[in-house]
Amino acid sequence: MPYQPLIAPSILSADFARLDREIDRIPAADWIHVDVMDGHFVPNLTIGAPVAAAVGRVTDKPMDCHLMIEDPVRWAGDYADAGAFNVTFHVEAAEDPRAVADLLHAKGCRAGISVKPGTAVEPYLDLLEHVDLVLVMSVEPGFGGQSFMPEVLDKVRTLREEIDRRRLDVLIQIDGGIDARTIGESAAAGCDVFVAGSAVYGAPDPDAMIETLRAGARDARA
Repeated sequence: MPYQPLIAPSILSADFARLDREIDRIPAADWIHVDVMDGHFVPNLTIGAPVAAAVGRVTDKPMDCHLMIEDPVRWAGDYADAGAFNVTFHVEAAEDPRAVADLLHAKGCRAGISVKPGTAVEPYLDLLEHVDLVLVMSVEPGFGGQSFMPEVLDKVRTLREEIDRRRLDVLIQIDGGIDARTIGESAAAGCDVFVAGSAVYGAPDPDAMIETLRAGARDARA
């Protein structure tokens, strides 16, 4: 099957006062990425489930919620109820990651796990059978506009090898510093889904940038 990279623009870089119009500017997007931060797990505070639900009401694109929060088992279900297609939570914040994934699946939502740049993936490879996505952070979570950390691509390669070896239907997502330059090396390492905030919303034509990113990923994998 031909490689089909998915581009998930992050609304963290959009104008929060006019999110409906900002989402309308990116019809080429595959998913809409919603960054949820609680001011505890990461040193920033963004939006909660009510705003995520409002986003879901103004787009028919799959909503991809990334929970950078403490105690995800308490809150993850709220994002599934808000209409998320996929909810990703951090293994560093979850006492029992499989329990959070099971909760999301019970609500009919896809479940993803995420690792910070300093977190190894090897201890969590046994979770691959229980999740739909693994998000590798290529910056420290908390703020947009940071520089890409190429050293995390070793984790992507490890995941790609394991997922392919076990013939699993698990996507690898990368988030942080993704632009027209870094998307190629990320795709070549094995990523399927690319979160881009500043690169998309900082471009004169955000929708054209999505097409540029998608082409860059496809060319690199080819």
